[in-house]
Amino acid sequence: MSQRWIIPDIHGCKKTVQFLLENTLKVTKHDQLYFLGDYIDRGPDGKGVIDYFMGLQKEEYDVHFLKGNHEDLCVTAFQADQKKRLFGKHPEQKEWEAVGAKATLDSFGVKHPREIPQLYIDWMNACLPYIELEDYILVHAGLNFNADDPFKDEYSMMWTRKFKVDFNKSHGKKVIHGHIPVEYSFMNLVLENNDSYDFICLDNGVYVTNKPGQGNLMAFNPDTKQLMVQSNMDM
Repeated sequence: MSQRWIIPDIHGCKKTVQFLLENTLKVTKHDQLYFLGDYIDRGPDGKGVIDYFMGLQKEEYDVHFLKGNHEDLCVTAFQADQKKRLFGKHPEQKEWEAVGAKATLDSFGVKHPREIPQLYIDWMNACLPYIELEDYILVHAGLNFNADDPFKDEYSMMWTRKFKVDFNKSHGKKVIHGHIPVEYSFMNLVLENNDSYDFICLDNGVYVTNKPGQGNLMAFNPDTKQLMVQSNMDM
């Protein structure tokens, strides 16, 4: 029987996501996998995460990828670096490095964003801004419900940190997102009090190793409401 799994921010933790899919969830090509963005930065192997996902695509797994703010920063730094080619670091690279880019650059074995192979930049750019399921809107960060059409504001989909769902604009659907790490206990609270919340945040801060209740990679089944927890195997 096929299953659907929604998986949030991975942040360069390739061993963790691979173990989650292959051992914990034991996914098959009949399953549908939805990833909420932030595949790179902070963790040790951003390149390896994308390589692994490219492999799943080649093997024709049913995978769907959203674009996160860390992919947005990487692409922006890559484009700026191609144009400017300064002797030092340009502002876009400094902004990216402030949130963990060095680990990603190291995983590619490069020092400058422009040295990342175009293949990986194209893959990040091909990631979707949002996905609409029967009962949920999947997005990396959230939606700008102050806009007439929240689905046209792609910047907010990758970057917003605060929103309140307007069901008239969300097609009557809750929002599932990542982007902001929350404790495992809060996720359970949201799921147990389904009628009290208009969102589900799945980001447990897989790279956060010094805070109780965080540091895991999550997977949520929107059909059974099952929440699976995979401890970090990379850091």
